[in-house]
Amino acid sequence: MNFLSASYRKIASDGLWHNNVILTQNLALCPLLAVTGTATNGLGMGLATTAVMVASNGAVSASRHLIPAEIRIPIFVLLIAALVTLVDISLNAWMHELHKVLGLFIPLIVTNCVILGRAEAFASKQALMPSMWDGLMMGIGFTLAMVVLGALREVSGAGTLFANASVLLGEGFRFMEFTVIPEYKGFLLMALPPGGFIMLGFLVAAKRLLDKKAEAKKDSGVENLTIAEQQATS
Repeated sequence: MNFLSASYRKIASDGLWHNNVILTQNLALCPLLAVTGTATNGLGMGLATTAVMVASNGAVSASRHLIPAEIRIPIFVLLIAALVTLVDISLNAWMHELHKVLGLFIPLIVTNCVILGRAEAFASKQALMPSMWDGLMMGIGFTLAMVVLGALREVSGAGTLFANASVLLGEGFRFMEFTVIPEYKGFLLMALPPGGFIMLGFLVAAKRLLDKKAEAKKDSGVENLTIAEQQATS
């Protein structure tokens, strides 16, 4: 097992960027728009989803030879539902304030098609460690998008960053709380779902621009290399 191998690097790059759950696949938009009023909420929801993705991919991979192909989808859903229940109970016990804020969206992780999709498309066909690594990278990519969107909405909507992190996540997260714009009156639109759509559009557009620039740079490098090879052989 080598996490620096090409296959593991590809899994990481796909989960974090090239096949990002939100910015590329445009999935899980319901919790994205409803929960990311603040970066703190986005971080909490992202970490909870990541925990479920890692555990579900591991469980599906470990039991893939025992599950009949004809009924694999219902079994995957049951496994995911059991794991979500454990996460829900744990948050309620140890992060009750965050649990109250996220509310119904924690149980609704079961319906997040990304988790079932990765279980079906990847974990059911791969070994345990690559499957858990895939779940971790997809979860981190999802969490980063949630936090970035929540941060942009929070700063533009209230002038703060990671507000109430110590209350929702625990006293150890107090260092994250910032007032970015003092005495800011706020922009209510950013705190509402339409503001989430607007910011998401900007993020998706920015990712596509970066991808185009990277592709153009790569093509330019290949073209220059070809020209150099032709000159060397002439």
